[in-house]
Amino acid sequence: MGATAIVTRFAPSPTGFLHLGHAHAALTAWRAAREAGGRFLLRIEDLDPTRCRPDFTDAILEDLAWLGLDWDGAVRVQSRHLPAYRGALDRLAARGLLYPCFCTRADIAREIAASAAAPHGPDGPLYPGTCRRLPPAQRAARIAAGEAHALRLDMAAAIATLDAPLTFREHGTRRACDPARFGDAVLARKDIPASYHLCVTHDDALQGVTLVTRGTDLLPATDLHRLLQALMGWAEPDYAHHTLLTDATGRRLAKRDRADTLRALRDAGISPAEARRRAET
Repeated sequence: MGATAIVTRFAPSPTGFLHLGHAHAALTAWRAAREAGGRFLLRIEDLDPTRCRPDFTDAILEDLAWLGLDWDGAVRVQSRHLPAYRGALDRLAARGLLYPCFCTRADIAREIAASAAAPHGPDGPLYPGTCRRLPPAQRAARIAAGEAHALRLDMAAAIATLDAPLTFREHGTRRACDPARFGDAVLARKDIPASYHLCVTHDDALQGVTLVTRGTDLLPATDLHRLLQALMGWAEPDYAHHTLLTDATGRRLAKRDRADTLRALRDAGISPAEARRRAET
């Protein structure tokens, strides 16, 4: 295998059992790697202690093996690598690109409600920048007092460090990025040491992922991920966003809607080959 061989990954969160939508995503990444003689990696994104469970992690490994998917190397479990994510946050903070945010959700909602025209991003109304305007001494005092806080990216300051507008590669075509539409994104929550956006870009770079395959629902996030890659000097992968599996009503398969799980299909006597066929249609 050459140095430029494709490396893909499947990175589920262990917050429930895998369903056919997950199988579709895993098969897409697995086939892209195997057909090119590359590597397929498995990563467990388990940083949310309130939702992630070890038994779901075990189930993910069992279900993928039942489907006939194999992966290369050890499984990376994010909760075992917190110092690495802390180090990335420290690097951004040292450049003045992070600030502590003490606002609660209620605080933010009130601030947005008081605004005549709150701008919106992919995830809803943008954070109004309340804590970005706090004097440094006040920030330091509140941190010293042990007040809980998130860490937000100062988007304007981050974009100002760029030498040129950002783009990303998808299917060999360059597409423009607009990370500013995320506003001052949270990179570490009060209850979780690092956000999905930071950890996924960190791990993709660390693990040498060259092709990110994921659903079209995550297409907007690519803009923010490209910004983090540029800020941190991380390698830029190619992207391939695939369609999402839907049910008979056209609604995307999701854990919260209790989509049929792979283990339910297995218990019903469905073969791995049939489950793969359903996941690829």
